Amino acid sequence: QVQLVESGGGLVQAGGSLRLSCAASGRIFSINFMGWYRQAPGKQRELVAFSGGSINYADTVKGRFTISRDNAKNTVYLQMNSLKPEDTAVYYCNAGVVQTRESIPYPYWGQGTQVTVSS
Repeated sequence: QVQLVESGGGLVQAGGSLRLSCAASGRIFSINFMGWYRQAPGKQRELVAFSGGSINYADTVKGRFTISRDNAKNTVYLQMNSLKPEDTAVYYCNAGVVQTRESIPYPYWGQGTQVTVSS
């Protein structure tokens, strides 16, 4: 019913930049929140950045990453600057989608996009 499609991942050298995009489509009345998570090999999935009533960042990315939204396009972006090897992970988009006027937000996930930062 709702699909989240991420793009923009890839291989970059340390100090470089990448911009991730995530577009939501399907049966959408509104989107309550959107965010980015990441999961490195052998580690738990962790929050990177969140945009809802406020914007929040993980301490490890503050000052380097910026989350933004285009509500008209149901799209969220993650601008990642000054990338470090420890930023290497699969990045997942998450969105709280309201499908009807009477429903509550339901969390949907994208399929993930790989970001690899070489030293």
